[in-house]
Amino acid sequence: MRKTLFVGAVLLFGVSISLTVGAERAAAQGPAGNGAAAAAQESSRSLNPIKWVKKDSKNSSEAPGSRSEAEKKLTPSLQAQGLLAANTTVSDACASFTALDECLAALHASHNLGVDFNCLRADVTGVHTSADVSGCKAADGEKAQGLNKAIHQLKPDANAKQATKDAEQQAKDDLKGIGQ
Repeated sequence: MRKTLFVGAVLLFGVSISLTVGAERAAAQGPAGNGAAAAAQESSRSLNPIKWVKKDSKNSSEAPGSRSEAEKKLTPSLQAQGLLAANTTVSDACASFTALDECLAALHASHNLGVDFNCLRADVTGVHTSADVSGCKAADGEKAQGLNKAIHQLKPDANAKQATKDAEQQAKDDLKGIGQ
């Protein structure tokens, strides 16, 4: 009798464990029934960590406003330094750049080396503007390239690596000066 009772208890325990594991597996597969597709989409959205990270700051709602404000704050300072003409704003000069710090670095490099900013902008961004770049050595405006390479092409005798480093630091300082 004890042996039968023991076998029955083990059998009952085994069945309850397998039912529990089976239920967990079924639950892991997702909801079933009415609204299953909608519930599955909701759970994948909330549990997918890739969607928690903003991929493109240009599409976020804060980026355009903050860049516009930064450009407004920077314009008088850059005009006073002689980087921008009195009738030019940072918004106008930097329109073809995707990042404000890249534009500021190009402005500083242009000023430091005595290179035409329009030529440098055309090389760095690869964008044709209404500005005349016919006098530029390598400003074909077809392919974007780094600031270092653009400086090297426009002024081969300059230390392009150091000039780029200096210009990028000046750009960071400008942004730090306005609290960015």
